[in-house]
Order: sequence, then C-alpha cells, then structure tokens
Amino acid sequence: MQRIVVLSGGIGGARFLRGLRRAAPEAGITVIGNTGDDIHLFGLKVCPDLDTVMYTLGGGIHEEQGWGRAEETFAVKEELAAYGVGPEWFGLGDRDFATHIVRTQMIGAGYPLSAVTEALCRRWEPGVTLLPMTDDRVETHVVVDDGEGGRKAVHFQEYWVRMRASVPAHAVVPVGADQATPAPGVLQALAEADVIIFPPSNPVVSVGTILAVPGVREGIAEAGVPVVGLSPIIGNAPVRGMADKVLAAVGVPATAAAVAQHYGSGLLDGWLVDTVDADAVDAVEADGIRCRAVPLLMTDLDATAAMAREALALAEEVRAA
Repeated sequence: MQRIVVLSGGIGGARFLRGLRRAAPEAGITVIGNTGDDIHLFGLKVCPDLDTVMYTLGGGIHEEQGWGRAEETFAVKEELAAYGVGPEWFGLGDRDFATHIVRTQMIGAGYPLSAVTEALCRRWEPGVTLLPMTDDRVETHVVVDDGEGGRKAVHFQEYWVRMRASVPAHAVVPVGADQATPAPGVLQALAEADVIIFPPSNPVVSVGTILAVPGVREGIAEAGVPVVGLSPIIGNAPVRGMADKVLAAVGVPATAAAVAQHYGSGLLDGWLVDTVDADAVDAVEADGIRCRAVPLLMTDLDATAAMAREALALAEEVRAA
C-alpha cells in the first residue's frame, strides 16, 4: 500500500485531499493539519483547519463557502450577540458549536488534541488519518500597524476574518511553535511515507506553520522520499484567500516560481504550476526543483483528482531520476 503524507491547511488542502482520495483509493493517506489557526472563543477551543478537513472529507462541509457546516443555523450566535458577547466577527454555527464543545470537554478531561481529533473523526470517517501538527498550543499572530504610528500583533483569525487582510502584514509569527513538539504519529508518518505532498494551501500560515514545528522539516528531509508541491498561486494571484498579503510579509512575491523558491530545493523535489504559469518552469528547474505545468484549478472533483494524479506522477519521476 502506498503511504502518502499531506501537510494541509483548510479549504485548499481539504479540497485537494478529496481529489487525492479519488486518485489513489488504495493508498494510506495521513494528513498533518495546521493548528496555528486555532483560537479560543466563548470558552471553546476552535480548530478551523482540522475541522475543515474533517467536514470536507466526511461530507458535512458547506460546499459554497468551503468552511463551516452544511445546513447550518446560527441561533446561538444570535443569542450571544443579544447578550453583547463577542466577537461578532467570527461566526460559529450551531452544528459547529457542538464540535467545539466536545473538543473542549475532552481537552478539559486531559485528552491531548491528537486523541480528541481521532475521536471526532470516528463520527466523520474522513478516509484519511488526520493528525494535528502538535498537541501544544500554537497560535499564528500577524504584526500590523496600530493606527497610531506603532505596530501591534493580532491573532491570525482577526487579521484574516475581521480585518480581511486589508492592511499590510509586517510579520507573521507562529507563537509557541518553537517550543512545540510534533503530535504523536507525525514523525512516524513522515518516516514511513512513500511520498510527501504540499497541497495548494497557504505556504506561510498553513504549510509554513506546520514546518515551523521543530522536527517536522527534519523529518521530511530524513524521509528520503519525493516531496512534491502544488502552487497555490495561479497567474500571480492566489486562487482563493489572501495568500499574497502574508507572502509579502515574509518578502516573497506572489508568483508560482517564488513560492517554490521559498520552500527551496532542500525541501521540495517537485513543483506543479498551472498552465498559465508555464513560463515559470525553467526558473523553478534552475533552482534544482523538477517542475511541470498542468491545470491546477479545482473546478470539480474530477479536475482535482487529475491534479492529484499529476502530483503522484511527478513524485515517481523524481524517484526514478
């Protein structure tokens, strides 16, 4: 059985995983999920990226949004607002609240996040092994102007959801990552992998945050297997979201070639760019990363599965070289 490990953020990673599952139905897929987006709200621990993967692969996602639950209602949110309890800018639905209540109860009872995630997945049966990158608390913060001539750090969710990345990001800091350790199963999955994939997730605040956990980057390097990524940038713009804003914060242009160079040939062996970025292939290959131009828009499940097959094919090219 082929063993595939995917480092995933939320929407882009989750949708890619659905295609990968279609493309490689017999493979054992382990997902290392970003937890830097996690936030505590209303006394509850919310794990947006883990939940997006779980709901998407388990058939419970709001398809149009790409996040949150299908057929959602917001009675609890409305009641909280009536009490004047915020933040109002982060809308948790009633069905979603149940997930966070269960998670918070289990953590309060002493279970680590990895065990809680495994328990939650028993309901959703996502068809993959979903592991948080760490059981330790890591929260991504973004440094922005404070409007008074200085700067301040805000939680990534506040920057992304409330501010809609409308102000420049001066730095992105995964607070606590340097003190974190990989969750149980993470390093073992990497060591036993046949191929490692970076899906078209945000390279700074999704994949980048996972790589910031000590031991993960080393585990990928020591695995000695093909590492293939898919560009989240098509035609010099993010396919979805505001990745260009956080790329700018770390000094990386929003181009397919620049993101490959950001990861680097020490980490990446192969890189897929969209056909509109075919002129980037030579630049990427000049940096020692095998590159191919293929359609990268996840317009439907068939298109996404075709992308996944291209990634696996490129991995085999790397292996045979």
